[in-house]
Order: sequence, then structure tokens, then C-alpha cells
Amino acid sequence: MIRIAFTGAGSVGFTRAIVRDLLTVPELRDNLDIALHDVSRRNLDMVFKLLRRDMGANNVKSRLTATLDRRAAFRGARYVIAVFRIGGLDGFRTDIDIPLKYGVDQCVGDTLCAGGIMYAQRNIPVLLDCCRDIAEVAAPGCRFISHANPMAMNTWACNRYGRGVETIGLCHGVEGGWWQISEALKIKREELDIICAGINHQTWYISVKHKGREMTGRLLEAFEKHPVFSRTEKVRIDMLRRFGYYSTESNGHLSEYVPWYRKRPGEIRRWIDMSSWINGETGGYLRVCTEGRDWFETDFPNWMKADPLKFEPANRGHEHTSYIVESLESGRVYRGHFNVVNRGCITNLPPDAVVEVPGYVDGNGLSIPIVGELPPGCAAVCNASISVQRLGVEAAVRGDVTLLNQAMLMDPLVGAVCNPVEVEQMVDEMLLAQARWLPQYGKAVAGARRRLAAGPRCRTRVTAGAARVRTKTVAEMRKHAEETRALARAADKAEAARKRAVAKAGRRGRGK
Repeated sequence: MIRIAFTGAGSVGFTRAIVRDLLTVPELRDNLDIALHDVSRRNLDMVFKLLRRDMGANNVKSRLTATLDRRAAFRGARYVIAVFRIGGLDGFRTDIDIPLKYGVDQCVGDTLCAGGIMYAQRNIPVLLDCCRDIAEVAAPGCRFISHANPMAMNTWACNRYGRGVETIGLCHGVEGGWWQISEALKIKREELDIICAGINHQTWYISVKHKGREMTGRLLEAFEKHPVFSRTEKVRIDMLRRFGYYSTESNGHLSEYVPWYRKRPGEIRRWIDMSSWINGETGGYLRVCTEGRDWFETDFPNWMKADPLKFEPANRGHEHTSYIVESLESGRVYRGHFNVVNRGCITNLPPDAVVEVPGYVDGNGLSIPIVGELPPGCAAVCNASISVQRLGVEAAVRGDVTLLNQAMLMDPLVGAVCNPVEVEQMVDEMLLAQARWLPQYGKAVAGARRRLAAGPRCRTRVTAGAARVRTKTVAEMRKHAEETRALARAADKAEAARKRAVAKAGRRGRGK
């Protein structure tokens, strides 16, 4: 049997969906040995029970085990899949709330900006521990597949410092934007051929063809006229207007990666839409993750009573993992977009950076074609972020607070909002708040504690942010149980945005 290990398996949305997708493949259905690992016994037990019930209802013969011992889960694995967030929602909350005191208003905070940089400091040491365990106990040639953010920094660290373990980063942003382009152009998605290239969450649709005809020049007008996207994607449309190409990531995500749209609190609402968190709500992803976790823990008995997932081709999701495993094991060719070390694929981005580019998978492995040059403006946007990522990776590996401060200073939005003294004090606060997840920063945390005890070097603000929405209680969510249940199941941010847009377009008489 093919052993596939999940670490961070308590992430119910990702784990359950990927297992369903894997067991939809005929060659894999009865031939997988699935090992679940998590540090939370309670979360692991809940996910194990859900999956065991799903597998039983579909009469599959694959095996399922769960363990708190990571090395035991990895032993003999041909694939290891990471879906964890080190620090959980407690760490995530400090990623959002502490920077707000310094004027850094984030929607998601898991890729760049202050939150994404600190998220990397927590995740990278654990990812490198995973690489060590894979090298020592997994099957020879085991592939490490990471769905964890910050995608580029995590993948960069593993490929550079991970003891030779081949690591690929996977994201669904390209799929979500591809669907939006299809909607805007009113052309079926399967009729559009795209080439998307850049860095994760700042990947550009550099070619959009329909029956051989290049459609990129029509995108701006199409998005500006769309009844939903013209309101919900103002940042992406403005970037399209100024740089000539559409970007993969949601309005809220993209707004925090560049210095122009969130640096003045009074202007933020001009660029975002409050109909959904993904469009730019302050701390929006933290809110929905918190509500989803609280609801899942409360509603778990009802999940067990609900119909099991059906392992059928029509229900297979769009995450790349199952398609990659299928191609490697069956030889069938799969084309997708993957996060890999550049090595000259995009010629005007650094060779050591992690890029998101087209690739092909078959029985021979992963093949990455040469993309060539990005348009100069798109490359400039990516290069600004790559400098931050490089500093963030090195800071996380070395536990170097000087490099950490430099990463924050060079971040486009942090640098637009904060002066150097504010950055240093903010970093000290975040180091102290996250110390339990930052073992590599022992000495730096002690120094931060001394500096903060001596008194503030600069003033901070008391603010909830420019566009904060209160987190619902379980009692409030219970009044709309089915809607809340669907939210708690949603692991795919791009799919969530797609479904909301379809619903709104339908109400306007455009949906199918």
C-alpha cells in the first residue's frame, strides 16, 4: 500500500477534502495507508472519526490510522502532506492585533506583511523538523507537499535547508482567479488556456487565450463592467489597470501585499467591499477561522449525523495534491501551477526564489517549463516581496532578530506605515507574545522583554481597525446553523469567493 501521512491533520477542511479526492482515484481507492498526525488529541480524534465514517460508507479498503507521534506517522511514507498552522488561532490573533496598534491593518496576515513574516518564524522550524524526520524514516524519495502558508517562505526554507527533501508548495489561488476571468469574459472556463506566473499570491495571468486568440487586453473592461467583481475586486482591478495583468489573489489578500491601498485608515474602505471578509475586512480570515473552529467543536455531533462524503468523480475538489499523486502513481499527465525553486524558470526573478509557475506531472515526476521574463512591472512587484521573503526565511532559520527587523522594514505595507523605531517595538511585542512557538529566538525574546519593560519607545494606537467585524458567538451562529455549517467546512478561500459571486450574480439574473 502507498503510505500518505498528514501532519496538522486536525485541520478538518483540508484533511477531509484531500482524503476524499485521493480516494476518488480508482488506482488509489483501495491501496492507500493514510496516517494522520496532529499535536491535538481532541482535534485528531474528531477528524479520524469523520474520515473513518466516510471511508466505511464508501466501502473502500484503504487503511486509516491516527497518532500523536510524527515520526511514527512518517515512517515508510511515500508522501507527506503538511496542513498545519503553528500557534493556531492564538498565534494568528497576535499576527493581526499587535500590528494594528502600529497602524498595520491586515485582512488575512498569512503570506506577507507583519503577520505573514511572523507566521513564517513559527512554521519554518517545524517544517524543517518534518524534513529531518522524512529524511530519516520515510520511504526513499518521499515527496513533501505543503499547503501551509506563508507558502513561498515555507517552500523556500524546506528546499534550501530541508536535508534534500523535495518540497512542493500548493495553492488554489490560480484556480479561483481563472474562474473569475471566465465569468468576466463570459467564456466557459474549460475553453480558456492560461499561463500564470509569479510568486505565490502575486502570480499574474500573463496569457489568457480563447481558441488561440489572446484575451488579456479585454480583461480590464470585462472586470470593470462585471456587476459583482467591479465592487468586490477594486484592488485587483486597479492593479490590472496599472500593471496590465490580473493577479491571482483575492482583493483582501492583495491589498496587504503592496503599499498603496491600506496605509491610510480613512481610505481603506474605498478599496474594499464588506459583503464578504475575503474582499478586505480587517482581520477577516481570523474572524471566520475563529467562528469555524468554535462552531465545529460545538457542532461535531451533527457532522457525524450528517450524510458522509461521497467518493465520486463529480465531488472531487480542485486542490492539486490528489492529481499529483494520481499522476505519479498512474503515469497520467496532469498540468497545474506549483510553487517550486525558480532555477531560471522566470528569468527576471532571482534563481533561488520560490515561484508559482505552470508544471506537468506524470510517472517520471514533476517537469517545469521555462516561462521566460515576466512583464517588467509585474516582476518589480514580485521582486519587492522576494526580498522580504529571503530575509524572513533566513531570520527564521537562524533566529536572527536583526534579519527579522529588516524583513519587517522592507515589507511594502509595513514600511509604508511604520518608521524604524515603531517596527522594532512591534517586533519586540510580537516576539514576546509568540515566544512559546519561537524556540530559535530565546535570546532575542529575553532582549525584547527587557526593552519593553523599560517603557515604550513610541506611541501605539487603540483601534479595532478600519473595517473590523465582531466575531459571532456560538449562540448567534446557531440561529443560522446551515449557513454556519457550510462556512466551517470551507477550507478553500477561492472556492468560497466563487460560490458567493455565483449566488450574487444569480440574484441579479445572471447566474445559472
